[in-house]
Amino acid sequence: MAHFSLAFGTATKNRDEKIIEAFFPNPVLNPSDALVSAVAEVSGYKEGNQFIEISADKCEALAAAFNANGDEKNGAFAAKAAQSSQPLVLVVLATDEKPSSVAEGFLKLQLISHRLVKPHGTVLDGIFGLLHNIAWTNKGPIDLPELADRQIEARLNGETITVDCVDKFPKMVDYVVPAGIRVADTSRVRLGAHVGEGTTVMHEGFINFNAGTAGVSMVEGRISAGVMVGEGSDIGGGASIMGTLSGGGSVVVSIGENSLLGANAGLGFPLGDRCTVESGLYVTAGSKVRMLDTAGQEVEVVKARDLTGKSDLLFRRNSVTGQIECLTNKTAVELNSELHSNN
Repeated sequence: MAHFSLAFGTATKNRDEKIIEAFFPNPVLNPSDALVSAVAEVSGYKEGNQFIEISADKCEALAAAFNANGDEKNGAFAAKAAQSSQPLVLVVLATDEKPSSVAEGFLKLQLISHRLVKPHGTVLDGIFGLLHNIAWTNKGPIDLPELADRQIEARLNGETITVDCVDKFPKMVDYVVPAGIRVADTSRVRLGAHVGEGTTVMHEGFINFNAGTAGVSMVEGRISAGVMVGEGSDIGGGASIMGTLSGGGSVVVSIGENSLLGANAGLGFPLGDRCTVESGLYVTAGSKVRMLDTAGQEVEVVKARDLTGKSDLLFRRNSVTGQIECLTNKTAVELNSELHSNN
């Protein structure tokens, strides 16, 4: 029986001994039946979607199970974990269903950030209600009800706890740094973001969870939850893409390949390949767009949603009438190769 995913890692518990986060350095997508069987023999896994706490004395046997099935990375990690005092957790997902535990939720977010699945490639329903609001600090994650006491304790010991943020989602780079990327301000890329190889996220750029880029992109604006940006497309400074997290909309907003969302522009419908939205122009799905022919004459007026996925379009605002206009854009956006080099 094929399984969806398997992962072994560490966890953080609160005072009530409940897991509030989990770290999986080498999650496995579609593990072999042999690997699942070998791990099950050590851990006691039976069936379905489970998270199992693993004691340190089982780590050597777990390492042998991983190594015997060609997973040397998890084998090496399990061997090191034998000396750890941290809580250890194994997650086995037989099927891709809504997560039912914090450990499962964190595994799914890390599958996306490890580029093992793309946004919308795994079920994340209910994850907001599942995860805890946590203080992410220089001393690790701290459950909010415990923060004040931990801060006092630190001060009495001559130390300071620095709180980077209070959120359900940590920074991606505290869990995984994908190859070939640059992130100027790491707090602006959440765990669960898919950052494609060749992407640069500048200081004001932002990528939410279950969203991201397919490959080479310059991100200086906001990629909201659920949004995917295609290879070679750039998001200009201050630009914004409407997400699917709020508002109850069912349309997944996306940008195709080699497109440009200009500085301070906005997008509320799926854009095709080789398209440009001029700086400062916000085009929502319901925006009325005046379609122009090659001679600049009006052909018809449509709603932007009617142009979903269509390529080679240039959106601009008429500086005299204020009307949104659209004409064919035959020039694909050419990226600056030096800016996009992340070697």
